[in-house]
Amino acid sequence: MLKSITLPLFLLLVAPLSLAAQNAPANVDSAPAASAQLDAAEAAIVQSDWQSAGLKLNDYLKLNPTDPRALFDAGYVADSLNQTSDALSYYRRAVDADPKSFRAHLSLGLLLARIGKAAEARPELIAATTLDSGEMGDAMKARAWRALAAIDSPGQPGGNAVTASNDLTAALKLSPETTEDTLLAAELALATGDLNGAESSYRRVLKTNPENAEANAGLAHLLIQQKQYAAAEQLLHDALAKSPDDAALNAQYATVLVAEDKAEALPVLEKLYAAHPKDTTIERMLEQVYATAGDYENSDKLCLQLLAATPDDPVVLVDHGQNLIHALKYGEAFTAFQKASKLDSNNGDAWAGLAFAASRTQQPQTTIDALEKRAALLPETPATLFLRAAAYDELHDKKSAIAAYKTFLAAAAGKFPNQEWQAKQRIAVLQK
Repeated sequence: MLKSITLPLFLLLVAPLSLAAQNAPANVDSAPAASAQLDAAEAAIVQSDWQSAGLKLNDYLKLNPTDPRALFDAGYVADSLNQTSDALSYYRRAVDADPKSFRAHLSLGLLLARIGKAAEARPELIAATTLDSGEMGDAMKARAWRALAAIDSPGQPGGNAVTASNDLTAALKLSPETTEDTLLAAELALATGDLNGAESSYRRVLKTNPENAEANAGLAHLLIQQKQYAAAEQLLHDALAKSPDDAALNAQYATVLVAEDKAEALPVLEKLYAAHPKDTTIERMLEQVYATAGDYENSDKLCLQLLAATPDDPVVLVDHGQNLIHALKYGEAFTAFQKASKLDSNNGDAWAGLAFAASRTQQPQTTIDALEKRAALLPETPATLFLRAAAYDELHDKKSAIAAYKTFLAAAAGKFPNQEWQAKQRIAVLQK
């Protein structure tokens, strides 16, 4: 889940003013009486006849270049035609012509936010919140506060969760809470570490709209974070029954099934990967699930594809090395683990793999060295202790080998009968 507000919600909050809002009576901005030509232009706007409206406004503005109402109308026409540069110019001229124009400041702020210029949008939107919205009403002033909440959200330039929460609170004082408000509240709660608040917000959305994909994904992410896998699985299972092809929900479902070590993860990931073959996150997950299922051949095919794109990825190199171990290709595995350990000296799995591959290629000193590196990062296990003892034995270091075998026997505690038998036999031989 993104820690910042998701893009679709952001765009909804900063979209252009509706046609109804644009056609609020001119007197809310104290504009001069409109001529018949300006009235005709606005009639064309009502019909979405942008070409005709634009021509009429151009003619009118040649004679009345500082008319704030006409400038705003021209900005709205350009905005509707996605002529961003022209729209910005007209809106700015409208603000200059009438600094107290609520709709000009609001529209300029919304457009600047929509094109990613949050720093420029913020003062325009703040100005709108301080001005009289007139007959446009509190709902449009709340629109300014909601847009501010969007651009003040964490992850946005200069964003801050507390500021965004205050913006949203101001909006809710002026108009009823919407689904988008509740989703934003959940995002902000997450950003401040209020997991209970985030969960409550997501559940409020789902109570009235159980098919809301963003709320389902957000709540699932929260449950996964808290390792409440059973609850997350049920939530995602129900959501996917209604939206079976939702990529985000499928990815989360696969994540949960993998965490629960359930075999159902494999078909879910195979379906997801078939639909999104270029998604490396899905590819990585599928590669690891193949390995967990014992299908090392298919796992390694994906490893090689991933390494073709990112040859210096230590995590994939480790997975590749482990697949090679299962294929009894110890020399190639040694090379993979050696490269991974050089790329990331803090990867304990890389050192463990290198130690094992070294033991199988008769490099006992490298085995011991790699085990020492691993021990600095991860707790010892009976397997690493036995590997260390065997390496000392191969080096004919009797004293170290006997001590290591005894340490292994104490840790094994009867759980590894074959290796324990070997350790006892070697101790007896070495002590002669």
